Amino acid sequence: MNKEIARGQNRSNSKVLFTGIVTVLVLSLLIWEHYHGGIASHHILQQQNLPAISNWWSGLSLPVLTWFLVGISEKRIGKQSSQGQQTRNLQIQALRLFVTGLGLGVLIATSFTNGYSAFLDNIPYIILVLSLIIPIFYAEFILEFITGMTYTFGAILPTVFIFLLALIGILTYRFIRPAIVMLTVKLKSGLHKSPSR
Repeated sequence: MNKEIARGQNRSNSKVLFTGIVTVLVLSLLIWEHYHGGIASHHILQQQNLPAISNWWSGLSLPVLTWFLVGISEKRIGKQSSQGQQTRNLQIQALRLFVTGLGLGVLIATSFTNGYSAFLDNIPYIILVLSLIIPIFYAEFILEFITGMTYTFGAILPTVFIFLLALIGILTYRFIRPAIVMLTVKLKSGLHKSPSR
């Protein structure tokens, strides 16, 4: 019972810590923008005739998303560890997803800023391949993907983008990936069977 209470306290401490760090970072970015030309706004789909979303919304949405997504991640890890999986391995997997999401978000933002259209044109394919390998719909990937793109796009547009991709990721990882694995296993077992005489 005491262990469960301690775990619950650790989880809430993690949520507070992560949310606090993200809040400080996003508010620092907004203050910096305010004193360097004003708070940026981003038009939906980069179309001037569509509404623009101010980066001020990032100051509200990113801390709320952090609180929500860190909570989801902690609950999933807690549930999986209670089912016998190694907590340490689950934390390492979460860290890998965290770093991968951040890296991809930063790559997309940097490519957009510098006009690397060759990379940007292939993002749907990269995401599709990535979703066959890792669960891009896990909370830690989603959170860091949004965080990695916030400086360039604000938090709202990346949030919409990654939630759409996460739906594709669920279908790919949960249904297409197992079918590919099963087919591969069948092909390998067929190749290893010695030919009948």
